[in-house]
Amino acid sequence: MRFFIQKNILMTHKAGFVNIVGNPNVGKSTLMNLLVGERISIATFKAQTTRHRIMGILNTEDMQVCFSDTPGVLKPNYKLQESMLNFSESALQDADVLLYVTDMVETPDKNSEFLAKVSCMEVPVLVLINKIDLGNQQALTEKVDSWHIALPKAEIIPISALCKFNVDVVLKRIKELLPDSPPYFDKDQLTDKPARFFVSEIIREKILLYYDKEIPYSVEVVVEQFKESDCCIHINVVIYVERDSQKGIIIGHQGYALKKVSTEARKALERFFGKSVYLETFVKVNKDWRSSDRALKNFGYNLD
Repeated sequence: MRFFIQKNILMTHKAGFVNIVGNPNVGKSTLMNLLVGERISIATFKAQTTRHRIMGILNTEDMQVCFSDTPGVLKPNYKLQESMLNFSESALQDADVLLYVTDMVETPDKNSEFLAKVSCMEVPVLVLINKIDLGNQQALTEKVDSWHIALPKAEIIPISALCKFNVDVVLKRIKELLPDSPPYFDKDQLTDKPARFFVSEIIREKILLYYDKEIPYSVEVVVEQFKESDCCIHINVVIYVERDSQKGIIIGHQGYALKKVSTEARKALERFFGKSVYLETFVKVNKDWRSSDRALKNFGYNLD
């Protein structure tokens, strides 16, 4: 058994990696933010909001939980989605505990190939049936039974991330399952991502909220300048799209649409960083970047 010394007291300390996987739009990001107690992942009502694997770290006196939020599992139609699937599958390889998030709508056969990989895992798997506030007791009982058949070794916990129901039960069970270990990161660290990453994610979140159809999914946000002083942060951002027509839609008539997104993003960034933000946004075309190996690698996506 390993020990962690703090304040001259010898105590057991638990630490480990808890990875969150599941199909798109089941509430993975909302759940991780609740478990961590901070807004680490952007969360919208649209599927495929999460594109990267994002770590959020929960620290207590005797525990450190390194949560990973992952993109929703889907069959890829272009190289960007292949990268997103790689992030999700990598979460099956290094977990101490796996959280498989589903909801009251989907069935276990929705993505049977990925589920087969989950069923072969030797680490503890918790199936979290989210959004139970949308169903009745009979429907929940049937859903639990179907998941018992699909993943007989897994524990099943009904939750509602929106209503914060049973989230404390999940956290308690995670603590019981984590191995004894000293912390992997500094105890004041909340994530493994740099500030620039959260700038791009917050801006992309606003684009997801304010534009329709394919536009948000054709956008990538790159922070070209991030200069921070004691009182403010100066940020220059480029919003990349795939076609000239999309550039026109992002900018809008007389720049109104882009100005609206920039204003809302600046307000969110000021709340996030706790200081004044000067934000400049530009829109450029990178033709068919979602299917370009070179562009995706430059944007930080995993193609291995």
